[in-house]
Amino acid sequence: MPADPTAAARPQGAPAAESAPVLEAEGLVKRYRDREALRDVSLSAARGEIVAVIGPNGAGKTTLLTILAGILKPDAGRVSLGPREVGWVPQQPALYRKLTVAENLRLFARLEKASDPELEVKRMLELTGLLDRSDDQVAELSGGNRQRVNIAIGLLGHQRVLLLDEPSASLDPRQRERVWEFVLGLAEAGTAVVYSTHNIQEAERYARRVLVLADGELLFTGPARELKDVVQREGGGGGGDLEEAFVAFLRTRGH
Repeated sequence: MPADPTAAARPQGAPAAESAPVLEAEGLVKRYRDREALRDVSLSAARGEIVAVIGPNGAGKTTLLTILAGILKPDAGRVSLGPREVGWVPQQPALYRKLTVAENLRLFARLEKASDPELEVKRMLELTGLLDRSDDQVAELSGGNRQRVNIAIGLLGHQRVLLLDEPSASLDPRQRERVWEFVLGLAEAGTAVVYSTHNIQEAERYARRVLVLADGELLFTGPARELKDVVQREGGGGGGDLEEAFVAFLRTRGH
């Protein structure tokens, strides 16, 4: 079969053709007493699409992801998928350090009520590329490998959507690259990925679309290049990389 001539031109995480969203959230609101952590935030993600959520500290990024994961209930709005239909990977690895890689996967497969836990463990070891480390204690793994196991646990139920909160935080550049190779492989296989990050270069490099949150408000959604175009048209500078445009964009909107 001939290679797809448009593949090289597509951004990272872009599906070959536009498809219906596998995840939709509409009008999400979350309040903590008199503070609105989210104000009427909507988003979607298609099969194989990678979406980055960026914003300053306290913007509402983690609140948004935990609502999408079904951990928090919104005060208003709706999410199209239930908690068991999405894979959730928090910033801190949810692993038992004294158990082996295989034992961690087996434990979580049973908690997820997998019909065949051993088959699921084998599948995940192959997916993570850690078959040769299956009997190693998690405590002995590098940070990047621990994160790969953490992501695999989030996908034990064959979920079509993966939510990642700061997936490369505290990883060195080589570990980050290996984790992202893994995540990009998942997206190529059709998994929709939504992740938060403070690493703006990571958003520009891997995401098909970026969402900019500030003080709980969704200020922008679209490709990174469009955010840079907006800043340039408004005379705010940001002619360089996405980080420069992002800072200029927030400044022009009073954040």
